[in-house]
Amino acid sequence: MNRISTSMPNDNTQFHMRRQESDRRTLMNQISSQQRIQAPRDAPLSAAHATRFDSVSTRLQRYSRNIEYAQDNARVTEGHMRSAVDIMQRIRELAVQGAHGTFTPDDTRQMAVEVDELLEELVEIANSRNGTGASIFAGARSRSTAFQVLRGNVDGADGLRITEVLYNGDITANRAEIGDGAFIDLNIPGNDVFWAENQTVSSNVDVTGFVATEDSVMHIDGVEVRINEGDSVFAVMDRINASGAAVRARLDPVNDGLVLETTTPHQMWLQDSEGTVLEDLGVIAPGGGRPPENIATGASVFGGSLFDMIINLRDDLLEGRQVDVGGRSLAGIDVGLNNMLGRLARLGAQDSRLSVTYDRITRVHGEIRNQLSREVDIDMAQAITDLRMMEHSYQAALGAAGRLLPQTLLDFLR
Repeated sequence: MNRISTSMPNDNTQFHMRRQESDRRTLMNQISSQQRIQAPRDAPLSAAHATRFDSVSTRLQRYSRNIEYAQDNARVTEGHMRSAVDIMQRIRELAVQGAHGTFTPDDTRQMAVEVDELLEELVEIANSRNGTGASIFAGARSRSTAFQVLRGNVDGADGLRITEVLYNGDITANRAEIGDGAFIDLNIPGNDVFWAENQTVSSNVDVTGFVATEDSVMHIDGVEVRINEGDSVFAVMDRINASGAAVRARLDPVNDGLVLETTTPHQMWLQDSEGTVLEDLGVIAPGGGRPPENIATGASVFGGSLFDMIINLRDDLLEGRQVDVGGRSLAGIDVGLNNMLGRLARLGAQDSRLSVTYDRITRVHGEIRNQLSREVDIDMAQAITDLRMMEHSYQAALGAAGRLLPQTLLDFLR
């Protein structure tokens, strides 16, 4: 004999309708968020892939922003450097004219006045700041003025004139990541851009008997050079030459002192980080100090900045030394101009690289977003169709329940 109960169809109907309501709610949440994965348990494998794709997408977006910032920064720098090149070309024209020997002393003094005004403008460019107020050519010391100007009396000129220009920045290059493990410099230190000659620092100390007494670390142009206990001066020179810094080390054949010479025009940056190797070799002063003012008193320094070349040209024109104008001064101007043009060309090459990298990242980012979309995005047309079917099914279930559930035990006994 079968037991007749009205609660069983009621319970079954309520169970299936609640489950249908839950499915409808889930589908509505997917439609509103446009994502089919509401929780990792919905699709564990797709959720794992989506997490990785989203992480890659975020990194690529950051690289794209860094590239855009680097390009904007480089174009501002390029604009100032082009202005500096225009000034240098005009100064060179004046140097060539002043070296002809056909001008009177009054004429060369007038040329010197123009050179002096162009020197003032070149210093303004060297101390330029970008849109955020950061000094463009000061390295990491971007809140300071890149170059300090010293003024004094100059023979043949009235009033105070620029007599020396000193670099206040440092050689640290601000960098931005433009790819996984790929970085690019955001600035060029001013003592590279506005330098004219290869610099040489010569020690007056006989170093042939030098032996390192402890493990030491020194930095040359920001490159770390490690010295081991017991290294001779020849081992030290080998380590410097193999370090990758744009500096060559050798012995002076006359006084057996250490000679450090740059391989490209820039101001040398020397520092003992651990130990006193450079100090013991007579290159930097006792107690160290901040580069580049820490060169030892007895050491000889050769090679000047672009400002030094222009100051020499101005003074030669004021004094009417036309032979020096056509020799030392013009040669220094040419070297400095060529160095600046080389830095400008490198900046242009960097901009080309950034453009190529940006296009590649944009393309890859689009592909990653497509993969992410296939993993998590919902098919909106299919979802709306399913929702309409669920609604019709739900209404049909309600209608059937309305006709069946009111029955009682007496209905079955009739």
